[in-house]
Amino acid sequence: MIKKMLPLLLITTLLTRIAYAEAMPDYLSKIIPVGNSNTIAGEHFTGKSFLYPLSTKQVGIFNVTFEPGCYNEWHIHHASKGGGQILIAISGRGWYQEDGKDAQELKPCDVINIPANVKHWHGAAKDSWFQHIALEVPGEDTKTTWHGFLPAEEYAKLK
Repeated sequence: MIKKMLPLLLITTLLTRIAYAEAMPDYLSKIIPVGNSNTIAGEHFTGKSFLYPLSTKQVGIFNVTFEPGCYNEWHIHHASKGGGQILIAISGRGWYQEDGKDAQELKPCDVINIPANVKHWHGAAKDSWFQHIALEVPGEDTKTTWHGFLPAEEYAKLK
């Protein structure tokens, strides 16, 4: 019985993956390219994310695209002077949360200024692709540390 169903299961899986791969809306790459699969920090994201570097000189500027339900680990952009990160939401719907505060919804044109040494996470809403521009604020002794994922049940409560 299982041997007879195996070809059907394989075809169904393949078709599901093809349909899912085509689910990324066309508008995401109309203004700024989506880029490639995020291999720099991809293991710190719950799902697929894509990274397109706009600039790596003077100030790091990246377009980050999250598939629905994808978010990153709690993390801190450390710096002894200056530093931090600025997020500019450009499409879709997402979330940002600082440790000890409520999560806030992000929509296009929302700007989040994240001071250095503040623990936070950000990513897509569960039902929407999400893109933001991430700017690395120059500083001294900068590094990023990762601190584990927001529990899935807490993320699931976000509307």
